[in-house]
Amino acid sequence: MRIGLLTEGGYPYVSGEARLWCDRLVRGLGQHEFDVYALSRSERQEAQGWIELPPQVSRVRTAPLWTVDDDGTAFGAGYGRRARRRFTDCFGELAAVMCDSGVAVAAGGRAACDELADRFGSALYGLAELARDEGGLVGALRSEAAVRILESACRAPGALRAARTARVPDLLTVAGHLERALRPLSLDWYEDDGLGAVDLCHATSGGPAALPGLLALHFSGVPLLVTEYGVQLRAHYLAAGDEALSAPARALLTSFHGRLAAEVYGKATIITPGNTHARRWQERCGAERAKLRTVYPGMEAARFAEVGEREDPGDPATLLWVGRIEPAKDLISLLHAFAEIRKEEPKARLRIVAAPAEGPEPAEYLTHCRVLAAQLFPDEADGAHAVGDNPVSFEEIGAPGTPDLEDAYAAGSVVVLSSVVEGFPISLVEAMFCGRATVSTDVGAVVEVIGGTGLVVPPRNPRALAEACVALLRDAGRRERLGAAARARALELFTVEQNVEAFRGIYLEIVSHCPVRREALDDAGEPVPFGNPAEAYMPGRWAGGGAGDAGTGGTPSWAAPTPQEADGDVRLRGVGV
Repeated sequence: MRIGLLTEGGYPYVSGEARLWCDRLVRGLGQHEFDVYALSRSERQEAQGWIELPPQVSRVRTAPLWTVDDDGTAFGAGYGRRARRRFTDCFGELAAVMCDSGVAVAAGGRAACDELADRFGSALYGLAELARDEGGLVGALRSEAAVRILESACRAPGALRAARTARVPDLLTVAGHLERALRPLSLDWYEDDGLGAVDLCHATSGGPAALPGLLALHFSGVPLLVTEYGVQLRAHYLAAGDEALSAPARALLTSFHGRLAAEVYGKATIITPGNTHARRWQERCGAERAKLRTVYPGMEAARFAEVGEREDPGDPATLLWVGRIEPAKDLISLLHAFAEIRKEEPKARLRIVAAPAEGPEPAEYLTHCRVLAAQLFPDEADGAHAVGDNPVSFEEIGAPGTPDLEDAYAAGSVVVLSSVVEGFPISLVEAMFCGRATVSTDVGAVVEVIGGTGLVVPPRNPRALAEACVALLRDAGRRERLGAAARARALELFTVEQNVEAFRGIYLEIVSHCPVRREALDDAGEPVPFGNPAEAYMPGRWAGGGAGDAGTGGTPSWAAPTPQEADGDVRLRGVGV
């Protein structure tokens, strides 16, 4: 089959999110053909280029989200009177739904909520049709008319309380953010030789990456699969707090992204969260439980096989932390916890192995951590004539003299995660592949991933973190048992093979139940007699069920939610097991 892979800020670029698992998925499904439609987030990302693509990638089309690609077509200059009227109507409806306070929804219940969702969808697709007819929306969405429409919506009765105080600079900021988020509406990807020709659209995240899939469904009836290993809406909430946005702008953009997420979840054929934490977010944003299939990320286990199979348990006095240096990782708490550990275990050492810091904030945070480590742990020496050594070391992955990642895991006996915010903890899974005991904070999907094979403590609690680490440092037998159990769990649930097999089955399920109805044409463009089977013209799910449910048209037995999933609890279930 032909798959349209929709990405934002990742594959096929060298840097970015979802890059590795997308590449592993495409390479693992060699029998399918992939068309990649990628949205880039920065000039630097585009300058770094693409990774080497496998032969099953037949085409790549890209578009930037980081430029104002305005060709000078200001609102009114390129549109006729009818087009201007269409834009005013559609964008006005979109803005009205964004600004709605929800009072009527609370009074009207489910029917009022569905009405708002229908209004948002109609406005969104109306803008998409206008963009296709008129050649884009960039100028219109950044125009004075768009700002006036937003202002009118903010001043209307029943508007969000925070939106009522919006001023012109706030509205200009919102208009700019909306234009970037809605940039996919202005792309020329939806013709019969583009996304209209694929059998399935697979969006690797929600938000702007899923918008092309929504439009392919709207224009050509192409089914949409949405995968979220980090929920896009949650990421927006976190980023909005970091940006210098006013309260009105933050309220308006939060409302827009919430409505967009609900539209994506409502139109998707199947949604595949990467863990229960993401699944709960999706359900709260309107995703139907019947559409949800938990598919854990697939990671390369072979890289850590040698370390995991060694009998050497690593230095029994060394704690290891691996990850990106950023405030959410809470290395400050880890350093204070290590100060408590040193009181109980004076020979203990802490190795912090991190990816290179990118941007001013991570670099500043790393400097702060180094200063704190120097204050908490002055260089120590065994004697008066020996050179002092700090028990905390900061090492950069890829730097000269720094060991490979697998060698770093091999050097320590306990791996620590101290985050206060976490999605899917990749470093923990890597440690599990290496057969290492772990101590983690209870955030994100940590408990689901660990599954009883490591110690879990509350976040921002250095004393609890220290006590758990000391307990493992003093008990070699317990470390060995937990490490062996962790490796077995990781090999069962989190390998590339499990991930690829899960998506192989989901692709087949979607295409069999939701085929794209196209007229079969020959090279001259003439209809081919009997080019489509008679069943293709029957309404509903004509292709029969998948494996285990042939001919019934229902959901295959392997894809149906388990009782635990139906109840929202899938912590102990692995895909393909």
